[in-house]
Amino acid sequence: MLRKRILRIIFVLVGAIVGYEIYQKIYFIPDLYIYYNILCYVLATVIGGMVGFLLSLLFNTKIQGLFSEFILNLQKIPTQNFTAAIIGMIIGLVIANLLAYSLSFVPIIGSYLPFVLSVVLGIIGINIGLNKKDEVVNFFDNFRHSGKSARKEPKNNAYPKILDTSVIIDGRILDICQTDFLEGELIIPRFVLLELQHIADSSDSLKRNRGRRGLDVLNKITQIKKNRIKITGKDYKENKEVDTKLIRLAKEINGKIITNDFNLNKLAQLEGISVLNINDLSNALKAVILPGEELSTKIIKPGKDPEQGIAYLDDGTMIVVEDGNNFIGQKANILVTSILQTPAGRMIFGRTKNGKKQN
Repeated sequence: MLRKRILRIIFVLVGAIVGYEIYQKIYFIPDLYIYYNILCYVLATVIGGMVGFLLSLLFNTKIQGLFSEFILNLQKIPTQNFTAAIIGMIIGLVIANLLAYSLSFVPIIGSYLPFVLSVVLGIIGINIGLNKKDEVVNFFDNFRHSGKSARKEPKNNAYPKILDTSVIIDGRILDICQTDFLEGELIIPRFVLLELQHIADSSDSLKRNRGRRGLDVLNKITQIKKNRIKITGKDYKENKEVDTKLIRLAKEINGKIITNDFNLNKLAQLEGISVLNINDLSNALKAVILPGEELSTKIIKPGKDPEQGIAYLDDGTMIVVEDGNNFIGQKANILVTSILQTPAGRMIFGRTKNGKKQN
């Protein structure tokens, strides 16, 4: 209702001004009696205002609809795009005004050139600002923070941690969150949620189960009160790859990426982004076992060679027992002979101690 009244007042004021100007430019006669001219001015202004009022009755609703649609579309524009466009337009108008005085002396068209130049350079500035939005915003942001370090150290070194899709599906991040080892905010981008939802809706049963597991893990993480979870809607429409979006987000918020994706790990390191790899953490936490030590474990299955047996530690490390074929399904005392470290983990080689089972 208030907006309708404001528009009506604007119509009346514009109509009154137009009526006044029309009388002054077209019908004003200097030789007429001064009081008669004043009366004509008043009548022209009143008539113009009445015409504006009538036009407001006819077009108020339509203009309100257009205005609301314009505001709605304006709100949908990302803040970064809007800021870059405004900065580009201002620079374009400043350049146009610097050139306007010189162009005003051009014969015949000189009076129109400043206006045309302002429109053209303003539009060009907006286009350049939108196309170079990252550079424009970063330039002014760096200028605003001049004298300070580009990557400001957060308090207590608690960098935001961005969760990757793979690490959510993996599930071990839930156990880490429950131990309260992670400090700072856990950032879950909305584009990661959309990828999880897409995987959970897949026609492939294996992918579908992995996606649903990831969503269950996220739900449990959000229920841990000691964690600070933040879901961010920031997206980068020009990039389709989730890995590229994660790296851009990490740069903008000065965060670290938690992942177990080998390719993302390497790409992030090339971009100078810190990565917390769950697989590296898992390998670092495995118990240290040296040749000559004795283990007691159950031999599960036969190995590749006829006499071999295979056993596993609690953390999943595989043990190849040279003479363990006779102890399959039973516990045995195993003497460690060697350890092989591979990119996928480590393997332990051993043999049963004196060929004896554990009682």
